[in-house]
Amino acid sequence: MDEILKYFPDLTELQIEQFQKLDFLYHDWNEKINVISRKDIDALYTKHILHSLGIAKIMKFEPGATVLDVGTGGGFPGIPLAILFPETRFYLIDVIAKKIKVVQGVVDALELKNVKAEQKRAELVKGDFDFIVSRAVTNMPDFVSWIKDKIKKQHKHTLKNGILYLKGGDLTEELAAFPKATLYDLADIFEDEFFETKKVVHLPLKFQP
Repeated sequence: MDEILKYFPDLTELQIEQFQKLDFLYHDWNEKINVISRKDIDALYTKHILHSLGIAKIMKFEPGATVLDVGTGGGFPGIPLAILFPETRFYLIDVIAKKIKVVQGVVDALELKNVKAEQKRAELVKGDFDFIVSRAVTNMPDFVSWIKDKIKKQHKHTLKNGILYLKGGDLTEELAAFPKATLYDLADIFEDEFFETKKVVHLPLKFQP
């Protein structure tokens, strides 16, 4: 939790309380439904929560914005971002029902009113969003094919509407077909060696009527 406060010192008392509760909630749920590997659960704040919040260092979501989290798993990056941006609406989806059960349990326990969680394939989602976030669920070409028709026309952020993707390693080949993609190195923001190769990829996408 100290890591979160180090990089996000302006949290409200409620936000601090919600971030603190994540430790118990994920350990408790993980005993029933394994959504985080055993070796990672003890590094929850670094490998899952702070990693998710890397997106917040690149983009501050505006009140009223809508964000789709595809392949949310246990709720990452959606839940940490929803705590940080309570005025932004988040829609968290995953194809695996037991993962969404965990997400809903955490959302209910934290009383997050700005989160909707649902078992659904990305291709079947209706509606348009300012941004679509995810954490390395697939390669970028496939990901774009799932969500390319779900981007809002009107821009209200410093970055153009599109994808904010958490991914690690060498992305040269994967992003070759996307010259407009911008990479942000999380190692420039967070000190822990876990972030050495981790990046946020911003890929602007045009509205498709």
